Amino acid sequence: MSDYIMDLRKVVGHAPLLQCAASIIIENDAGEVLLGRRTDNHQWGYSGGSIELDETVEECAKRELFEEMGLVADELEFFMVNSGPETHYVYPNGDEVYNVEIIYLCRSYHGELRRQESEVEELRFFSLEELPEEISPPIRPVMRRYVEMRGKKEP
Repeated sequence: MSDYIMDLRKVVGHAPLLQCAASIIIENDAGEVLLGRRTDNHQWGYSGGSIELDETVEECAKRELFEEMGLVADELEFFMVNSGPETHYVYPNGDEVYNVEIIYLCRSYHGELRRQESEVEELRFFSLEELPEEISPPIRPVMRRYVEMRGKKEP
């Protein structure tokens, strides 16, 4: 969790916050997507997190990818903005958020796959056919749209 959000939490406690976030969906050469199993809710998701003060959306997305998965994004492609009722989420610790999330796709990256132990239990590439059902609730609409978009591509 970002320092900015943690500082806000000291003031508002668990009250709902509008949270602006940036995320990256990593896709390897085999067309598989990289997901991490979160330590807080034990569900799967892509890398991402809250934007810090004075940080661009792209910088945030790249920072989160490196922190959580050990990879460096070489190129980003805008995918979508995730917002609305489905992004409402109450974390296991009681913190409540309404997310506005900017998501990028990344097919060009480098680095050594390494999980952030405090936030990620496991990292794994999944084919579209084997995506886990236990996707973290706020990103389910994104994954549905991603699968739909990928399903329309030529093999």
